[in-house]
Amino acid sequence: MNDLKTILSKLDPITLKEMDSVSLMNRTDTKYIFRIEQLPSFIEEIANDYKILDVDGNRINSYETLYYDTADFQMYIHHQNGKANRYKVRFRKYIESELNFFEIKFKNNKGKTFKQRIKLKEENTQIIEKAETFLHEKTFYKSEELYPKLWANYSRITLVNKIFPERLTIDINLQFKNESGQKKLPNIVIAELKQPKRTNTSFVEVMKKHRIRTSSISKYCFGVIFLVENIKMNNFKQKLLNLNKINYDSL
Repeated sequence: MNDLKTILSKLDPITLKEMDSVSLMNRTDTKYIFRIEQLPSFIEEIANDYKILDVDGNRINSYETLYYDTADFQMYIHHQNGKANRYKVRFRKYIESELNFFEIKFKNNKGKTFKQRIKLKEENTQIIEKAETFLHEKTFYKSEELYPKLWANYSRITLVNKIFPERLTIDINLQFKNESGQKKLPNIVIAELKQPKRTNTSFVEVMKKHRIRTSSISKYCFGVIFLVENIKMNNFKQKLLNLNKINYDSL
């Protein structure tokens, strides 16, 4: 971790306000999963092309995300079945910046992701007031149909391309938890490129160079698989095998 922090300290900083120009709420997402030991060298390879989000001196920031779903996990099942035009609904806490948001993500049948969110004054696990109105405006779900299902907590490094409209989020120290237990993935990195359209920028080239393949499964779906017994997961089995191989195998 010290080596990683040293490398991150060398990148040019960008503030939250400056990042507004690359919010990319309408975008294409591309995910990659690899070992934590590989991360420092990957960042070194792209360091000249990206700025790093700096929040009051913190370049690794903590996120806590609560996902909602129906009683029968309809949103999860839609993803598992490969359904297009699907939603994710979540509450997110940005710890260092002390911000809270209620967020809705929609993925259409062309692979585009649309994220909309509203700021909340404080944490509330219930969908009420502003969040309830927002949910009814943006989805067909009713607040009484959705329940808090699990927390996905992690540390995030956010990089912004100096030339292209592109953000790269790098999530480490992943932990899923609900009322029945928790699952930690200390060896895993989930990196996600957010672009208006898929472009071969320097991070993509690094992934190709090191033969890191894309992965389409979401953190929420991983959390459900780990924490919910007897959940349907046929279409995720290979992805889960790949994740466990990365998490437990040594380089």
